Parts: sequence; structure tokens; C-alpha cells
Amino acid sequence: MTTGRQATARPLTFTEQARRAQLIEVTIQLIATHGYAGCSLQRIAEAAGITKAAVIYHYANKRAVIRAAYDTVIAGLTGHVGALIARADTPTGQVDAYVRGLIGYMDAHPDHVRVIVEALDDDHDTGIADRPGSPERWRPLADLVEAAKAAGAYRATLDARTTAIMLGGAIDAVVAEFLTDRSYDLGAAADAVVDMLHRTALRPA
Repeated sequence: MTTGRQATARPLTFTEQARRAQLIEVTIQLIATHGYAGCSLQRIAEAAGITKAAVIYHYANKRAVIRAAYDTVIAGLTGHVGALIARADTPTGQVDAYVRGLIGYMDAHPDHVRVIVEALDDDHDTGIADRPGSPERWRPLADLVEAAKAAGAYRATLDARTTAIMLGGAIDAVVAEFLTDRSYDLGAAADAVVDMLHRTALRPA
């Protein structure tokens, strides 16, 4: 049986929308501080200044509110990166925008990084299927690489999937270093990843 306000079909009121936004923001902050394991409905309620029953009115259980927080983070990330890609005027510029946009968003939103990293942990029962090797992670970038190949900017022998997976690994690595050491310069790291891409992918002039 489904419980919680999210199960009903009635449109949310402005107050309900505001409360959900607050609960999502609180959940993101708690995950960043305590991880998924330390993010309970009671702790969410206390941080939001409401009762646990009030949280359950909006989200039936911990898994539901964590999923809502994760979806919010991913929507912010993809919206930011998508806007940068749309403004790029060449296929290679779009690949560069993807890399710089992803790293730049992580730099600006370290709390969101923890939410994404925690989602990759198989030990958490979140229902989130985002994994480093999943097609959902590499395919969008591989499509951009293929477009750059088709435009003649990248080497014809370049494998788009492998390139996307390698770039994803490089992005994950520099972001992980940033989480370990907040003084690590992610802007310089983004430049280095893009330079590595250009050296290996661009067709010789």
C-alpha cells in the first residue's frame, strides 16, 4: 500500500511545494554531512523543524525522500551542463563544455557531489541504479564524441564509448580528490582533462 502525500493525484499547493523543497535541501545537506546511512526520517524532521509525521505526509519513507533529493541534484547537474552544451558552437566545443560543465558544477556544489557519490554505493538500498559502468553515464558523452568524429574534428579511429568511459573516470578521479582535499583546484583539473582529450582525440592539423 502506498502512503505519503506523493501518492495522491491532487496538485501540490504552494505551501506544499515549499515544504518539499525545504525537505529536499535538508536531506541533501544531511547526506553531505552524515552519508545515506546517517540520514534518517527523524533527523530530516529535526533539521527541518517539523515532526516525523509531517515528513511522512510528503514522503512515505526514507527511500522516497532520498530519491527525491538525488533526482533534484541530477536535474540541477544536467540542466547546468545542458545549457553549456547548447551554447557551444562546434562539436568539439560541446564535448569540452560537457567536461568543464560537469567538473564546474561539482566545484560549485560540493554537497551535491556527496549525494551522487553515495548513490554509487551498492550497500545503500536507495533504488538508484546509477553506476560508473552504466550506459546512462557514458552514452551522452559518447554521442557528443561521435558527433565530433562525424564533423571531422576527431580522429576517425577514435572509439567514442571508450573515450567517454575514460573521460568519466578522469572526472570521477579529480572530483574524488576534491572531496578529500577542498584546496584542490578543480578549475585547473578541468583544464588538464580537456587538454588530455585534445591531445588524444583531435585530428592532426
